[in-house]
Amino acid sequence: MKNDLDFYKNIYKNRLPLTELLKDESLFSSVPKNWTIVITDIQNSTDAVAKGFHNNVNLCATGSIITVLNTLKSIDKSIEIPYFFGGDGSTFIMPDTLVKPIISALNNYSTHIAKTLKLNLRVGFIKVEQVYNNNITLRITKLRHNKYLTTPVILGNGIKYAERFIKNSFEVIPNIKDQNIKLNLEGMECRWDEILPDESSKKVICLLVNCDDENKQAEIFGTIMNEINYIFGDLDNRNPISALKLKLNTSLDKIRKEMRVKLGKHQNNYLINNWLITIFGKYYFKFFKAGKAYVYKVSQLSDTIMLDGSINTVISGTEKQINRLQILLDDLESNKKIIYGLHTTHASIMSCYIQDRKEKHIHFVDGTEGGYTSAAIFVKQKIKDLANL
Repeated sequence: MKNDLDFYKNIYKNRLPLTELLKDESLFSSVPKNWTIVITDIQNSTDAVAKGFHNNVNLCATGSIITVLNTLKSIDKSIEIPYFFGGDGSTFIMPDTLVKPIISALNNYSTHIAKTLKLNLRVGFIKVEQVYNNNITLRITKLRHNKYLTTPVILGNGIKYAERFIKNSFEVIPNIKDQNIKLNLEGMECRWDEILPDESSKKVICLLVNCDDENKQAEIFGTIMNEINYIFGDLDNRNPISALKLKLNTSLDKIRKEMRVKLGKHQNNYLINNWLITIFGKYYFKFFKAGKAYVYKVSQLSDTIMLDGSINTVISGTEKQINRLQILLDDLESNKKIIYGLHTTHASIMSCYIQDRKEKHIHFVDGTEGGYTSAAIFVKQKIKDLANL
């Protein structure tokens, strides 16, 4: 049992480029049968984005990850689990023994979000064994992007199957707060302003790519990532988060929103103290050596590419570069090898989980005007159109 609990923790952190990693499927391991996929999803997120509430949607999804990681930390600090940020939701894979407390904490958080942001965060789960019983694979490894950031990489349609199954079987959670579970959003911060690309000619691109053929996923994703590297440059060159463009938003409204989501109530001390800290932070990050080092680490710890059986990435590039990438994507799509959605916008938004300001912080990146959610609309429409042919 202990070996199963440590399954993800014990996976080697591969230091080779993603394109090389995808060439060697022996580096991937099947997730144990006695693990579970847990998914959160904001109902009607498309409508919320259309009404201008994309920041709320993004913050809600971030909070679900923080809820799970803080709950996990309170249970056993030594256990590690893979997780994915999806703009309007999140995905986790965890040992079965953790499911009950995690689901309870997420249901509590969902009730809290309904009250504070007026969003309906749905929570569901499915056992990995059930995925395998449907002849679907779920293989995972780790990729060390740089000195600070390591993320999970998945091949197989296990996550996509789980999403479809769970979204079709969500049950309404009674709107009753469990008094035995305390809201734990410690470390949540959302004080960065919209982040412009490092050059005025560039835009921010949110890209989703699905490939349903499990036998071809690694090859096709490798081809796409090779093209992205060739056109836009490596992860640092195409990163939409640059240290020079990071600016704190010192408005009271920004702190007030964070406070409302994090605490669920108004607290003058929190509002004033964090407002003053944020104002000082503008100068600290600009003029102090330690502050500059932190801002650099933010760019290195920004989660801008995820492979959860699909490609999910946020990059910056010019219109010409985007058009060149679309030549390949359109060709693959016309040959029925992929379905993709692409959303371009003027800036990125970022929400953060800060455990400490040295190296234990992670930053979830999305595009403005819906980002991943808007890209997903194109994917859903294409799937619907194919079904109607």
